[in-house]
Formats: sequence, C-alpha cells, structure tokens
Amino acid sequence: MNRRSVRTITTVAAALTLATSSAASAASAPKAVSGPSPFAACTAGAGPGAVNYPNAEVEPQLAINPTSSAILVGGWQQDRWNDGGAKGLVAASSANGGSSWQTTPLPFTVCTPGGANYTRASDPWFSIGPDGTAYAVSISFDETDFRNAVLAATSADGGRTWSTPKTLISEDDPASNQFFDDKESVTADPVQPGTAYAVWDRLVEPTSNHRASTRTAAFTGPAMFAKTTDGGRTWSAAQVIVDTGQHRQTIGNEVVVDRQSGTLYDFFDLITPPFGVTGENLAFVSSTDGGATWSAPHVVEQIRTVGVSDPNTGQLLRTGDIIPQVTIEPGTGRLYAVWQDSRWSGGSYDEVALSTSADGGATWTEPVRVNRPTGHAAFNPSVAVRDDGTVGVTYDDLRNLTTQTSTLPTDYWLTTSADHGATFGTEQHLAGPFDMLTAPYAEGFFLGDYQGLVASGNAFRPFFAATNSGNTANRTDIFTTAVTP
Repeated sequence: MNRRSVRTITTVAAALTLATSSAASAASAPKAVSGPSPFAACTAGAGPGAVNYPNAEVEPQLAINPTSSAILVGGWQQDRWNDGGAKGLVAASSANGGSSWQTTPLPFTVCTPGGANYTRASDPWFSIGPDGTAYAVSISFDETDFRNAVLAATSADGGRTWSTPKTLISEDDPASNQFFDDKESVTADPVQPGTAYAVWDRLVEPTSNHRASTRTAAFTGPAMFAKTTDGGRTWSAAQVIVDTGQHRQTIGNEVVVDRQSGTLYDFFDLITPPFGVTGENLAFVSSTDGGATWSAPHVVEQIRTVGVSDPNTGQLLRTGDIIPQVTIEPGTGRLYAVWQDSRWSGGSYDEVALSTSADGGATWTEPVRVNRPTGHAAFNPSVAVRDDGTVGVTYDDLRNLTTQTSTLPTDYWLTTSADHGATFGTEQHLAGPFDMLTAPYAEGFFLGDYQGLVASGNAFRPFFAATNSGNTANRTDIFTTAVTP
C-alpha cells in the first residue's frame, strides 16, 4: 500500500490507440473489464486532506486456474485515494478464457455490504488452486487511526462469490501505532488442493504511523508467512520467515512453488543501508518442508532503480520501482525475476531487467535488458512463462514523449523470449499512447505498483491499467487481451 514502505466498453476502449508491431504476433483489441464504481455511494475513508478519485481502477492482478485455463480470477483497487489505498477491492472473473467477465466487490472494507470493518483497502492479489478454490488477499486499514490487517477470502465458484474474510494478522490496538502490514500476496499450491501460502512485510517503527513509512524511517520490516491447508477456512498463526534486524526491511514478498520438488521460494526486495540505489536487493528464501522452516536470505542482484519521473517537467510517477515480479516455469522449475533498473542508462532512468536461474536459485544469469532501448524510462514489468518455456514480459514506457509538458504519452508493450530470457524479440504494442497525467495522483501519477500477466495455453493474457486520456470523471480502467507470439 505504501509508496516507500520503508464507462461503456466501446467508449473506453476507443480512448486507447492500439497497434500491432509484428505480423509474428496476434492480439485482439484490449477489452475493458472494469466499469462504473460499485462504491460510488460509500463515504467511508475520508480524512484531512484526502482526495478520492471516483471510478479510478488501479493496480490489477490476475490468476489462472492451473488445471483449467478457461477460468481466470483477478481484481484491482477501486476508487483510489491520494494518500493510501482505495475505497475497496473489486474482483473480476471469467469462465470462458477472458471472452466475458463478471465483477464482484470484495468483502475487505465497509464499502461492501457485510464487508470487514475497515475503511480502505489496497494491494489486491489472487491465486487459484488445483481444486478450483480461488484466494484473494488484502491490506485493509483505517485512515483516521492505526488499525490495519491482512485479510483473506476464498471463492468456490470461480470468483463470482466470496467468503467472509479471515484475518491473517491484525494491528487493531489503538494504543499502538508501531505496526503496519504491507504488500501482501497469496499463492495457491499448484499440486496440493486446499493449500495456499500468504506472505507480507510487517513494518515496525518506534512512534510513527504507516503514512510516515519510508525506506529510511522503517525501524525494521520482517517478512511474514501464514498457510492454509483446508481451502482458506483456517490459517496458521503468522510467523516471521525473514528476520531483517534493525534498519532493514523486506517489501514485495511473493511465493512461487516448484511443482516437481515442492520447494517454496519467497522473493522480495531486501532494503538495507545505505538507502538508495545500492540499498535495494532482489533476494529470496526457500523452504523444502511446506513453510515450516526457511533458508537464510540469498541476494540475487542489486535493484538499481532511480524511480520514474517526467523528464520534461520533473513530475513524479509512482511505479513498481522497488517491487520485483517473479514466476516459475511449470515443467522445469526454472525461476525468473524482473525489476526496474537504471544500470543501462548510467543511473539516469529505469528500464526493465530480467535474470533467471535453472538450478533452484543457486546461480543466476547476468541481468539482461528486456525492453527496447528508447532513451526513456520503461517501468512496471510483469513476467509469465508458458508451458513450452516461452517467456513473456509486459511493461509501460515513455518512448513517445518529445517536448510535451501538458501530457505524458505512455505506451504498454509485451515482448517475448524463446531462449529462457537470454534474448527478447519483437515487441507487441498493446495500448497507447495514453496520457499518464490523467492517472490518480498518489505520491506520483499512479497505475499501480504492479500489473497482471498470466500464460494461458499458447497465449499470454495481460491484465493492465491504462488512463482514459483527459477524462477526469473516469481516469483509468482495467483492460485485458490475449496475445499469441
């Protein structure tokens, strides 16, 4: 949730300029999945100086059923606030491979009837198990006090309806303002029905509340873990799996599971002094006993991000600069990680880096630049891998910016690799240019700290936020398409 923790389909789709860059790839025109806000009448969550962006959908994430690729479940933040979180989270589900979608408000805030007793929510994440159980998690919190929690809900009908949330951890003591739980994710075990793993960071500060959290202010931020073996009806007590120590923290924890060995890998950004470009590190821990015990942290590579801003005006963009994204190849267990990195621009602007490991994380390839170099930033990467080993990466970039100062043209791309990420081929243009300056402003113009992407059969399915340029009544929507390299 924290930046530095440390309406019709026809009308909306017409706002995007769509292009195909290669005859070698095929993609349908992106379809808008989101629509009018179900929280329009909800007034909860307001605080001093808070600005809400009605109808603004950001930070989408998508899951696919590992045994039936026709079933997709994802979601997003709905009605973003400028100073943290949104009015609530909305789920979207498809039973026909993305041809049509149904949306459902998730029960993570009071804006959903019968929802949890918190006024804001953030960081949506979804996963689906081999038995079809869908899992959704949330950071839910209040604006006017220090209450916050990690909540989990499940769906037995492909994401159309959801259970009453279970609390994985809560910080509801009004006398304490030390603790804030952030950037959670959930991963269903792809082999064991009813088993899923949740991870997040727990920020511990001497006196300040979550809004003051920065990489320099965070006292510590260990990685936390909880597990269910009964389809989400009960969860294990939250436990520390990365004890970061003083003035260090994790963020962006995400578990992937090796289907052959059963090994769990939890990846994260390990933030250490000196804070800044050299203090961000792609790291992971692993477990060979279902999460009962974990290895010591292994650092893969520095995350040399400098953040993203408009080079013509200096205006900030809030992107996933400190949030790596990871995936695992289903048949081989090969690991892939992508992140934002400035090493190829001499520290001037971020681009997209990828590294891969074929030996369970023991060794990693030298980072390669995924995006086409354009002299401008590329950001918000997501990664997925098909069963045949083809790797797909999506990202935004600013290549169409020239001398504009009143708009910030932004494009969304997918590129693929047929050699395990050693090289990437022709890009596929998915959306844009759209005006990033129409996006909600939340410590920078904001589409999310991550975007969604899954591999589906021989295709990739991006699930992404884009602006409706100049439309301040409906700033953003969530779009999807299928791309076959």
